[in-house]
Amino acid sequence: MISSTVGTLDPVTPYFTFNKVRVATEYSELRQIMVLRYEVYCLECGFLPAEQFQNGLETDDYDLCSTHFTAHNLNNEVVGSLRIVQPAASQCFPFEEHCKALHKDAVLPPRQECGEISRLVVRKSYRRRTGDSLAGVSESFLADPAPNVIQSDPGSERRSNSPQILLGLYREAYRYSLQAGIRYWYAAMEKPLARTLTRFDFVFTPIGMETDYYGPVTPYIADLRELEARLGESNPELLEWMRGTILMPQADH
Repeated sequence: MISSTVGTLDPVTPYFTFNKVRVATEYSELRQIMVLRYEVYCLECGFLPAEQFQNGLETDDYDLCSTHFTAHNLNNEVVGSLRIVQPAASQCFPFEEHCKALHKDAVLPPRQECGEISRLVVRKSYRRRTGDSLAGVSESFLADPAPNVIQSDPGSERRSNSPQILLGLYREAYRYSLQAGIRYWYAAMEKPLARTLTRFDFVFTPIGMETDYYGPVTPYIADLRELEARLGESNPELLEWMRGTILMPQADH
């Protein structure tokens, strides 16, 4: 478990901790992800027919070639997850299977340098505010002209409106990608999520037409080196946090 050091709180995600799941050995954690995905994708949103998953676990052929990440609340309950898909040479990426109408000028980088961000999910109880998106992003955050995700006092009773679960999961995916030699991220996502990520200077470029794939989504690509350069100029403190090098402020209690 990736958690805060004793006596400190994370300045961006003080109410959550995050974990990289080892598919081969951490089946209990993987099962919790599948239960959460079933609750959101099948029961809540109806993206997938619940009757196809009689055991209440939503899974697919890409799970075994993916690295999974979980978000836990302070009670150590799984409240969010996403995965990075790295298919074998004989397999396609999920977006290639579902988003076939790519732009004619789309240039796809070498497959071995790519991973696809997939199956982002946040528990419904963490999307309680009116207008919260499926990724846990609030309308108030999107309307804020200058959102600040680094909290000077993370132990304060006043909570930030920033999407902590989304940010934490993307940070774990980013740090894993650095270690795994992944430079490019694919993602098939809805346009509001892409706009949200742009607010952090996580810019994804569309490479195809919108299609109906668990709702209306567009295939995108992001170059992590470009992301780092952009963040280094606009928000170096957030980049340090993404890399795991930022100093955590001491809590007062």
